[in-house]
Amino acid sequence: MEVKLRKTLFVGTILYTFLILYFLFFAFNRIEHQTSEYGYTFMLIPEGVPLRFPNLYDLSFSWIYSFGNIAAFIPFGILIPLLYRTRFVKFISVFVLVILVLETLQALTYLGSFDVADVMSNTLGATIGFCAYKVGFSSKISWKKIITSGLTVVVLLIGIMGISEMIDYAIEKREGPIQALHDVKEVTGSMPLTENLPSLTVAGKGIEPKMNVYSSEGELSKKYTYILGNKKDVLFYSYYGIPDKGEVEIIVDGQKIAQLNAQLNDQYYQEAEGLVDRHFEKINEITIIVSGNAKLWDVGFSEMKHWWE
Repeated sequence: MEVKLRKTLFVGTILYTFLILYFLFFAFNRIEHQTSEYGYTFMLIPEGVPLRFPNLYDLSFSWIYSFGNIAAFIPFGILIPLLYRTRFVKFISVFVLVILVLETLQALTYLGSFDVADVMSNTLGATIGFCAYKVGFSSKISWKKIITSGLTVVVLLIGIMGISEMIDYAIEKREGPIQALHDVKEVTGSMPLTENLPSLTVAGKGIEPKMNVYSSEGELSKKYTYILGNKKDVLFYSYYGIPDKGEVEIIVDGQKIAQLNAQLNDQYYQEAEGLVDRHFEKINEITIIVSGNAKLWDVGFSEMKHWWE
């Protein structure tokens, strides 16, 4: 390599390194948000896959950030081997060590966090760059090789997105079918209507319940209690309608999560209706108390599970 070209590449590499360091330590208002209130942040388990295919109709900042975490480090995989002839194992070992030091400094200075997902993404970028270097820059450079090198980068990026999609599909939890709440094995207290379900009129709309109907059935109030057995990642659903005097209370493991009633407005009750839709990391017991003219219907739950569960 000519001395003049080598000097140019060296200066360009230094300037690009400073640019990356700026983004790592100073961009995105890092200094303004610098705080030691929550201590050092070390994220040692990746929270997601490196890079999925983008939604072209709604390109999110998180996708751009993830793409940048890979793409920004591709030049290092080209420039460093051009300046210092080195084998891949040595190059990537030193690169990972440097990234680990930088991530640690981010955490210790409260200008960011140590995130192993960033280390993985940065390393993928450097690896793609090294592959591009091998294709187009390791021997005599030509326009044909440069174009081939660029296509290599594109293909590898698409490959990473494809593999990420497959990994995400394999490990992501998905919502299972909705089960009627009254179908759980352990039940105490009253039982809802589950057969010959009546039609309901709520806010002038006709409702045809499909699973169950909960009401006080002419009594002051009725209590329904179910033991789910410490189920994890549970989604709870229930429709409700309260035309006038009436109330619904939903209690999960001793904690009241909903208290629903019609609102008194100018001496008239404003009918309350809607959907209760809540996620619980863990749930053992759920109690529903219905009083007055309040009604719930299609009360059920589903579980978030991996495909193999």
